[in-house]
Amino acid sequence: MPYAAPVPIPGTAVTWRPTEAAPPGWFTRALDTPYAERTVDVDGTPIHYLDWGHPTNPGLVLVHGGAAHAHWWTFLGPFFTARWHVVALDLSGHGDSGRRESYSHWAWADEVMAVSEAAGFPGPPVVVGHSLGGMVTIMTAARFGDRLAGAVIVDSPVRRPDPESEEGRSGRAFRSPGVYPDIESALLHFRLIPEQPCEADYIVDHVARHSLHETTVGWTWKFDPNLFRHTLVPLRDQLRAVRCRVALIRGELSVVVPPDTADYMYELMGRAAPVVSIPEAYHHLTLDQPLAFVAALRTLLADWQHSIPHRRS
Repeated sequence: MPYAAPVPIPGTAVTWRPTEAAPPGWFTRALDTPYAERTVDVDGTPIHYLDWGHPTNPGLVLVHGGAAHAHWWTFLGPFFTARWHVVALDLSGHGDSGRRESYSHWAWADEVMAVSEAAGFPGPPVVVGHSLGGMVTIMTAARFGDRLAGAVIVDSPVRRPDPESEEGRSGRAFRSPGVYPDIESALLHFRLIPEQPCEADYIVDHVARHSLHETTVGWTWKFDPNLFRHTLVPLRDQLRAVRCRVALIRGELSVVVPPDTADYMYELMGRAAPVVSIPEAYHHLTLDQPLAFVAALRTLLADWQHSIPHRRS
């Protein structure tokens, strides 16, 4: 049962049920936008990514959450192609990328940079990551900040105590993914964790269908169950060390990045980074408030093209 939060919050998960309601025009137009599928080898593991836009535009790299995949971005990426060359990757152990014996923020950051280089951007890209992808974005910016134009963290927490301390306990629920006789049976078991409402069933249907693949014994989830067997490093020091442009976008109703966590991250970022709260959005804000997220990110990126941050004492 896939999720896209680095630390599931205790509570009853919201189980999704299919609907026959027609999706809105903006969603179908986005999915109809052509993209290329490419693969790059990173330390012996194939990393799959999606590619939109003109190659002469500046680069925008989109990083999904835990147990998710690049298609969490296929209805959002096209909104940026007028000004950006956009790519969305499957981190190793996710989606259509290969698996590793072990996983870490460090290795995933290498994958982000390898995809950026393979995409052939004309200059340093901006990296945008949601949830676990935001943690990978922090690590990428800490290690490779001089090769980035900016980093946008989307509802990913750095707390006291660090949320990675919960990783071993929270991961147990995902170490034995179910196997189902057909895709429709499998879809009935897709759910979002942490619990939250999401009225856009057409979006959840899209990401759920791309979360599954058929095997010799039936349909099951694409993510590697071993993803959660490894303790990932705390990221307080990495966030404090980021020197490229950085920002935090959070859901105003998120239980993953509540106001006190956002305030703490603001301090770690030198009180010079914008913190943007999306109204009526929960943790999976790209699903429940996708157009508000697009507007916020477009505004942020437009400002970064001409403004200069000033770190405060």
